Amino acid sequence: MKTVFMGTPDFAAVILDALAGSRHDVAYAVTQPDKAKNRGKKVQYTPVKELALAKGIEVLQPEKVRGNQEFIALLRECGPDIMIVAAYGQILPEEVLEIPRYGCINVHASLLPKLRGAAPIQKAIIDGEKETGVTIMQMAEGLDTGDMLLKEAVEIGGMNYSQLHDRLAEIGSRLLLKTLDMIEEGRVQPEKQDDSLSTYAHMISKQDGRISFQKSPEVIERLIRGFDPWPGAFCQFGDAVMKLWKAEPIDESTGETEPGTVISADEKGLKIACGGRALMVTEIQMPGKKRVSVKEYLKGNKIEKGTILR
Repeated sequence: MKTVFMGTPDFAAVILDALAGSRHDVAYAVTQPDKAKNRGKKVQYTPVKELALAKGIEVLQPEKVRGNQEFIALLRECGPDIMIVAAYGQILPEEVLEIPRYGCINVHASLLPKLRGAAPIQKAIIDGEKETGVTIMQMAEGLDTGDMLLKEAVEIGGMNYSQLHDRLAEIGSRLLLKTLDMIEEGRVQPEKQDDSLSTYAHMISKQDGRISFQKSPEVIERLIRGFDPWPGAFCQFGDAVMKLWKAEPIDESTGETEPGTVISADEKGLKIACGGRALMVTEIQMPGKKRVSVKEYLKGNKIEKGTILR
């Protein structure tokens, strides 16, 4: 089939790579505009743009889609059989959705209708979901509201965001190609979403990573995994921001100890009071430094017992 692909981050680039390696033709890769990165203001391509250029696929980067008649006219002229969207970053208007012969389909990293929105992978971990997955859906106006075409679930276990992201991207790539075959053969059986079961995963910001030690060790441990590697779960250690990268809840009462208090700091890690119990942190990062084990950090630095992390 003649396709147009729309996506932006690493997750989408993995999907595009599978599509580009299949029997289907990718006429355009549509992605968000380039952004200036860091203080040097060096322009950074999106992961989808980088991959598309490497594959010789023409790239389009409209500032906006809705109301962009020049871009919409280009899509109509292209005449794709189907458009494939994966974490593109804009909601498509109806006049775009109805251009392709088979409409537009979306590769979404959750088991819809749960976790609609921008950050379903992080939220699945943070909320303590036992499983998540990928849904291929027929797109409609609205946020992730269309009929479901194909699903596959995966157990989350102890995976962090990076690990779960890669697993879901692999599943999404495989499901997409299977869905395209089913569409061509007329074998798809769309299933409507039950809107009453829907939940929302809002866009993540750096501040979402701030740890509240009033919460339980389990909640904090999930936050750490859900925000690894970005934006990172963090707390205040004196005048510095400390990021916590690996931790394990301990079934040990801390009584009336103030949440955030360092109970012990040794080669085993930092034992911190939180939510009336304890969290053992084994990997941290200080500003401008690499991630290191607590054991390694304590070889040249001190964290006194009784220190309060905020």
